[in-house]
Amino acid sequence: MELYRRLLYLSLSVLLLWCTPAFSASMKTVIAEAEYVMSDSDTLASAEEKVLQRAQRKAVEEAGMYLESTFHDVEKESGGRSAQTSSLEIRTIASAITETETLEARRTFKLDRPVFYIRIRATVDISGLAETIRRLQSDQQLAQHFRRLQQENHQLRSQLQELQQRPSGVRMLTIDRAGKSTSHQRARAMLETALHTSNLWDKIQLSSDAASLDDRYADPLIVRGQTYLRLVSLVFSQQPRPAQYADYLDKARTDFDLALTVDDKNIWAWMGKGDVLTWLKQWDAAAAAYEQVLQLDPFADIAHLRLIDLYTTQARRQADAKSWHQALATLKKLLNAQMNESWIPYQKEAYALRSEVYLKLNQSEAAIEDLSTVIRVDPTNTLALATRAKLYQERLQGRLAKEDLERACALGSNQACEQLP
Repeated sequence: MELYRRLLYLSLSVLLLWCTPAFSASMKTVIAEAEYVMSDSDTLASAEEKVLQRAQRKAVEEAGMYLESTFHDVEKESGGRSAQTSSLEIRTIASAITETETLEARRTFKLDRPVFYIRIRATVDISGLAETIRRLQSDQQLAQHFRRLQQENHQLRSQLQELQQRPSGVRMLTIDRAGKSTSHQRARAMLETALHTSNLWDKIQLSSDAASLDDRYADPLIVRGQTYLRLVSLVFSQQPRPAQYADYLDKARTDFDLALTVDDKNIWAWMGKGDVLTWLKQWDAAAAAYEQVLQLDPFADIAHLRLIDLYTTQARRQADAKSWHQALATLKKLLNAQMNESWIPYQKEAYALRSEVYLKLNQSEAAIEDLSTVIRVDPTNTLALATRAKLYQERLQGRLAKEDLERACALGSNQACEQLP
């Protein structure tokens, strides 16, 4: 039974702070502290990791890093036990910290729960972020439009039939060389209106008009491409045949390609291109597009998420076809990449799948390691607990097997309960 859910939205602005003379302008030393209340599902090691992560987050913020973050604290109680999970959707903490020194660490108790406190000195590298900050700010409207399209599903569905009955003669890109500055201002104003309208036809028409006014302005093309992609998704949910949405997909692809000819460093144009290629099942080309996003902006979390989904789905297809070595190679591209540990919860399915592949390849030790990762981020995963228990039994590690079966049994797995002595 869920007791409560706290959603704390942190909106952090750009801070330009001075650095100490002992360091170059690209480095800053910050002292930060944090507390974390241990939940029933935490181990001592995971609680210590979480309090350190919170302190590092504060250090990055105080160093003047531009961050957009959502911090979710969710606490649930079931069977008299509480479980707390924390998810930091931040534009990468550890990549900005080059060194962390623990100045003080202690544990106390509050209402019979351990409270972890830590105080650290962190060295934060802020070089090269000025351009990233500018691009993040310039991309903010496109990101908001993208999220809005994802959230307005019910309303967009009601417009789909009407849109399909409208004439298809939407204007594509034309060139207006006279009055460039005035045309650009008009295009920006028109795009602003398109961004805030919820009517799909009006959104497409307004972004088309904005694109016609300024042939060097990529944003209208991206907005229109995003809208066409949303239409693809809506049509697919009702008629999952390619012929039903091929026209919208082709128009989206044209828009993102045109946007890239205008601005080949626009991450939302590359994101759109990757999404189109994913719909077309051109997996390698889609992955290359998302990788290009990360080259331009290593903090583009949505590209990380797209790659996680893409590689996991591709590996699942390969595993279903019993191409175990191909599936393993695909998963290694994802899981062996240099990513912060905060991404592991999003990779849980990939770790679970790789454990299955390792079992098929008779690599039980590697399978146990991946199952342990799954259990660490999802302590209530009874399937992972039962599978690891079986592997422990095969390795004659009876005590460890018994512990996993007891945990799975307590979580409601009848199969695990039956295996207990």
